[in-house]
Amino acid sequence: MTLAFSKVAIIGAGAMGRGIAQIAAQAGSQVWLFDTQAEAIQKARDAVFQQWDKLQEKGRLTAEAVAGYKSRLLAATSLQDLADCELVVEAIVEKLDIKKSLFTDLEKILAPTAVLVTNTSSLSVTAIAAALKRPGQFAGYHFFNPVPLMKVVEVIAGLKTDAAVCQRLSEFARQMGHTPVQAQDTPGFIVNHAGRGYGTEALRIVSEGIADFATIDRILRDQVGFRLGPFELFDLTALDVSHHVIEAIYHQYYEEPRYRPNVITAQRLAGGVVGKKVGEGFYKYTDGVAQLPAEPPVPVVDDMPPVWVSPRAARRMELLQLLKDLGANIESGASPSPHALTIVAPLGFDITTVAVVERLDPARTVGIDMLIDDAATKRRVLATNPATRTDMRDAAHALFARDGKAVSVIRDSGGFVTQRVVATIVNIASDMCQQRICSPEDLETAVTLGLAYPLGPLAMGNHYGPTNVLEVLFNLQTVYGDMRYRPSPWLRRRGAICLSLMHTEE
Repeated sequence: MTLAFSKVAIIGAGAMGRGIAQIAAQAGSQVWLFDTQAEAIQKARDAVFQQWDKLQEKGRLTAEAVAGYKSRLLAATSLQDLADCELVVEAIVEKLDIKKSLFTDLEKILAPTAVLVTNTSSLSVTAIAAALKRPGQFAGYHFFNPVPLMKVVEVIAGLKTDAAVCQRLSEFARQMGHTPVQAQDTPGFIVNHAGRGYGTEALRIVSEGIADFATIDRILRDQVGFRLGPFELFDLTALDVSHHVIEAIYHQYYEEPRYRPNVITAQRLAGGVVGKKVGEGFYKYTDGVAQLPAEPPVPVVDDMPPVWVSPRAARRMELLQLLKDLGANIESGASPSPHALTIVAPLGFDITTVAVVERLDPARTVGIDMLIDDAATKRRVLATNPATRTDMRDAAHALFARDGKAVSVIRDSGGFVTQRVVATIVNIASDMCQQRICSPEDLETAVTLGLAYPLGPLAMGNHYGPTNVLEVLFNLQTVYGDMRYRPSPWLRRRGAICLSLMHTEE
């Protein structure tokens, strides 16, 4: 195999730099590691060597392979030592002026054919390259931490980047065992941009008093299948990183409402409550383990009222079958009797609005989220409105928990937790396709590998139905009057096509 780059330099011996150096040496390249602090270089080499030694002890690497890797990871004492390198990867502090100065110095040292790349996660590739004489030889090469385990790398073309350079970088990524995805030079690139929908919408839900951190995390893990809830994820990545990314993308997109930051993260960052690494974030940690609040117990209800289901409920037939399986006394009249528990299942609308529009007694009305097939979830989510009686709330909770499935009861809002978060994720991803930031295929690959979502955002939209997602967004926009929920044109067109196909099948 002919390596795309046989002589590689990594500048910056932090966690990212040492990770990139490790996989480049494993691919067969001669790698020079440089840092302005000589002790950091030695510390990084020792850490990588220890990783290889551990893999050898576990039988995953041979002694011969480890010896070869170690021989190819060298220390550089100055930038001049990098003169013969074909590729230089910068992984230093996220400050534009410092990066620009470094690359200007490197351009004077390296051959004209050398490729320069930045591992920036938030700065413009075009802006970094602006002072270079050969911007065509410059690109973004964004890895994720920990580099050896996160198998995706974003290859970002600046405004003047030569397409052949990106192709060569993509090939080298594959040789290092990673999956390359091509991105345009836009704020957040692919992964950090697509990830805005998950945490920011969850923050909005908390700020509206709909549910607490633990409840939202449980809902999104159990209903959708996310590996970590948004607040668990914030604690893992830490707010001193996450909050700045949120703000950077928001401001770089000139205050686009979809990316609006939230005061919750700003306050917690100011107070030093940034996450697991300091022992306290959205959760407190003891010996690295989050201390989660207990789930509310299932109420004991001796006299269960009859149940009436709105004819406008989403997945109404499935809901009726579920209630039958749970042993409910189901009313079939055109309107509920005076004592019936009234169940509604809106998409995007709040329970209060549904009760008023359908002329239902709000005191007896409870909503259930039916966006997702009940059989595919590990949790049911109910929502009360401000007028819901305690006995009706408890009856609904007890009824839907009869088969042992977990039940969360949240306060009224436009859309349930899952509806809002899923619709926002799909909408932002669709807008990325509309902007042609990347191909739909690369978007799906980047998100599933970089964020570990159970489905790519577009696959998520297909799975839950583009028309359902659109209905949630349109109704949320009506409820909140907020442009953050305006549907992407890309998504609207696909929803229209789905409706057209449905009518054709009929």
